[in-house]
Amino acid sequence: MPKPPDPTSPAELDDLLRPLAAQLIWWQPADISLRNPDRVIAQVLDLGSFEAGQRLRQVLGDRRLAQVLQRAEAGWFSPRSWNYWQQKLGLARSGAVPPLPRRHFGVRDGRDHAAA
Repeated sequence: MPKPPDPTSPAELDDLLRPLAAQLIWWQPADISLRNPDRVIAQVLDLGSFEAGQRLRQVLGDRRLAQVLQRAEAGWFSPRSWNYWQQKLGLARSGAVPPLPRRHFGVRDGRDHAAA
């Protein structure tokens, strides 16, 4: 596990994530993407290069990346990336990877109707 990083200022975080947001969240301007840094970090972990993921680990640390996985919303991760990062960051208990986040559309007939 990499050593815990020094605290990252908002400006440093912006500088780190801006080019990645522009590259990996191409459907909107980086300024809009950067309003939700967790979403940008998740997109890097899901679709970015191995080197980009390792850079985030070095700069932000495993604890920050784990927070992103714990707060992830449905659709942020593919099953492969989810499994990889859960294992890599030590979030999987005894090899059991938590399920991907799911969308919930409400309760009907006393049952939860979720979409995958």
